[in-house]
Amino acid sequence: MDSIFTKIINKEIPAYIIGENDDFIAFLDVFPLAKGHTLVIPKKQVDYIFDLDENTYLALWKFAQKIAAKVENVVECKRIGIAVIGLEVPHAHIHLVPLNNVEDINFSRPKLQFKESEFLEIQEQILNA
Repeated sequence: MDSIFTKIINKEIPAYIIGENDDFIAFLDVFPLAKGHTLVIPKKQVDYIFDLDENTYLALWKFAQKIAAKVENVVECKRIGIAVIGLEVPHAHIHLVPLNNVEDINFSRPKLQFKESEFLEIQEQILNA
């Protein structure tokens, strides 16, 4: 069964896409912990990140590194934190979270809420970075 991420990949539902190639896609998390919180996923639906074949696994991290650099250029932060939890959606994904302190990546915190115009502004800034 297709995950919500597969539906984003197939453009069946909208997303604030900030990077894409033949194998991977990155988009803003709509339930972010911080401004610029991004999800990076392989286009091939695999539930568990460690079940990805070696080439896809390594290429996913290389793609995530490029996306993180773009986010870091736009969002004021000390660095980009990384989390791989994989329990919420059965599709391997990496969270890139702009950090200023360790609490910024606490997933039990209430999520931020942005207006669509704010997401679009962040998306545009990252795309132009």
